[in-house]
Amino acid sequence: QIVLPSGYFTEAFKHVRAAGGVCITDEVQVGFGRVGTQFWGFETQGVVPDIVTMGKPIGNGHPLGAVITTREIADAFDNGMEYFNTFGGNPVSCAIGLEVLSVIQEDRLQDHALQVGNHLMDGLRELMNMYSIIGDVRGLGFYIGVEMVLDRNTLEPAGHQATYVADRMKDHGILISTDGPLHNVLKIKPPMVFTQENADYLVTCMDKILQENFCKV
Repeated sequence: QIVLPSGYFTEAFKHVRAAGGVCITDEVQVGFGRVGTQFWGFETQGVVPDIVTMGKPIGNGHPLGAVITTREIADAFDNGMEYFNTFGGNPVSCAIGLEVLSVIQEDRLQDHALQVGNHLMDGLRELMNMYSIIGDVRGLGFYIGVEMVLDRNTLEPAGHQATYVADRMKDHGILISTDGPLHNVLKIKPPMVFTQENADYLVTCMDKILQENFCKV
């Protein structure tokens, strides 16, 4: 759950391509308007990948995935090697994917993710001002991370407390998870129809949980 600094992908792509590699971005979690400011996550970095992978939200629950690439790479794949995919090009799946794209556009879900996501992060930052165990709140749109720390100066991770919060949120009907190598970041990725009222409820529930003894440091 890291918001990359401006220019990061530009430099990374430059080094990869200089070494003869191809640049691949995975939009399974950040694509389809979730970041709010752009439709694809890689667009926030101003780059064009060689290959883009996508899945899950493309079908809104229907099993669907896709790979987008350049003509040059696609032609290189057509080298006589036999490729077989049982479900590739399924017309029903394609129709569902097209309808999902239409709903995202017609219901302005990208703008919705930006507006409600910013509102949610504002509420989470208010909690950060109240509870020192929250070391950082960061994200774009509906892709948000809340970093839990035992000490804001040393950034000692509060992994057990983060797990506790995630588990307790389930008791309030809210599903979040932990992320990061130290499992101390609360990963918040609400559905695209998540409302401002839903965001307020999430913040209220987290506020109550952070007052519990296990979370006090």
